[in-house]
Amino acid sequence: MTDLDVNTLRDAYDARLRAAVPDPVPPGVSVERDGPLIRIRGLDHGGFLTYRTLDGLTGADLDALIARQRALFTELDEPVEWKLHGHDEPADLADRLRAAGFEPEEQETVVIGPVAPLADTLPVPPDGVRLREVTARADLDRIVAMTEVVWNEPRGWLADGLEKEIAADPKALTVVVAEAGQSDDAPDGEVVSAGWIRYVPGSGFATLWGGSTLPEWRHRGIYRSLVAYRARLASVRGCTMLQVDASDASRPILQRLGFVAVTTTTPYVYTP
Repeated sequence: MTDLDVNTLRDAYDARLRAAVPDPVPPGVSVERDGPLIRIRGLDHGGFLTYRTLDGLTGADLDALIARQRALFTELDEPVEWKLHGHDEPADLADRLRAAGFEPEEQETVVIGPVAPLADTLPVPPDGVRLREVTARADLDRIVAMTEVVWNEPRGWLADGLEKEIAADPKALTVVVAEAGQSDDAPDGEVVSAGWIRYVPGSGFATLWGGSTLPEWRHRGIYRSLVAYRARLASVRGCTMLQVDASDASRPILQRLGFVAVTTTTPYVYTP
C-alpha cells in the first residue's frame, strides 16, 4: 500500500488491525467473542474490548451487549477497557457507555505511516545515548522505573505484561531502550526512554508503543530515533505500514515524519 489517502488508510486499519489478536497468547490470557465484540481477559491491567464493527447494533440490543461486559467484569472484580474510535457507529455509543458506568480517559489520535522512508532514515540518538534491544526482566523493570517517573503512577503491570508476551512469542514484538550515562560502574546506564513494536502477522502492519521519555531528555531527538529504529525492524519483517495511538505530544512529531491522522481513539474504562 502506497496510497496515503485518509479513507484508504482508515479502511485498512479497520480491516487488518482492529480485530487482530495475538496468537499465541500468554498463559492465563483468554480471547472470547460476544457477538461482534472480541473480549480479552487475563491481562495484567484488566480486560480489553475491541471490534471491527458492531454490526449495526443499536438501542436496547447495544445496551444489552454493554451490560454483559459490565456484569462479567463486576463478577471478576477487574477493570475493563472499551476501545472507542471516533468513526464508530452508532453516534450515541459514547453516551451509552457512560450511562453504563464506563468513564472516558485521554483521547489519542490514530496515525499511520509508510515503513520504507522511515526505514531509510538512520536512527541517530543524541551524543551519550545508545539504543539497545532488551528482553531480560531486569531491563523491563528499568523501563517501568522510568515510566513511573514520567507518569507519576505505579506501572508494574507493564513489565509483567511485556515479560509474558516475550515468553509466549519472542518474535511477536521487540522492546528497545534508550540509555544514557554508561560507565564502567554502570555499563547499561540509565533508561531515559523506551518503545516497543508489535508485528501483526498477515496484515502488513506493525504497531508502535511506548515512547515515554524523561523530562530532562526531551526535545533531543530520542523519540524520533526510536521510531526510525523500529521502522527498520518492521522493514526486515516485511511490514509496509506503521500504526500508532499517538498522544497530543507525540502526534506532531509523527506527522512531521510522514504519518497521517485517520481517526481518534478513546479508552472507556469500567472499574467495578
